[in-house]
Amino acid sequence: MLKAINLECTRGKRRLFHGLSFELEAGASVFVQGQNGSGKTSLLRILAGLSPPCTGTVCWKGNPIQKLEHEWRRDLFYYGHLVGLKDDLTATENLVYAAALTNEPVSHAAVVEALHQSGLQGREHLPVRALSQGQKRRASLARLLLHRRPLWILDEPLTTLDDKATQWVIRMISDHLREGGIAVWTSHLDMTLSATTRTLRIGL
Repeated sequence: MLKAINLECTRGKRRLFHGLSFELEAGASVFVQGQNGSGKTSLLRILAGLSPPCTGTVCWKGNPIQKLEHEWRRDLFYYGHLVGLKDDLTATENLVYAAALTNEPVSHAAVVEALHQSGLQGREHLPVRALSQGQKRRASLARLLLHRRPLWILDEPLTTLDDKATQWVIRMISDHLREGGIAVWTSHLDMTLSATTRTLRIGL
């Protein structure tokens, strides 16, 4: 369903990677590893259609993503470095308003349940500024439970998380794959991965 064909990326005069290809079917994922500056974020942005490759093509369901508009946005959940929360709003308000802005409204009850699963029970109505960095990350990642999209592209989702929250995220990814989803993700941590996850090392 997701196919990368001979991708190449350069920054200035430096080539980060080239000839990069892989294909993922439902229930499979790629765990991208590499040193800082190796091109992990650049690769994920290319796969998400946010940056063009120097050469190569990304296809979804057999079609280049450049030719897909609504369908591509409907099927993709991209999670970047920033948590994307407003400090003056509560975690609950942030998730409700973010869903409304994407024309995918969710109920207050569903948001509260997602925040409880993330470990924020009792903090869901606090202003985000009162949360720790790890709690902000968990609140942001709770969106994965609200929008069931087949393709997840997650850039360092484990940053600032403690061991318990890290295991929660890994369980979410594992559940997503068991349900037939696809994931491409990266982390600076060494992970114990499922049998359907392959490791892709770039810049090494």
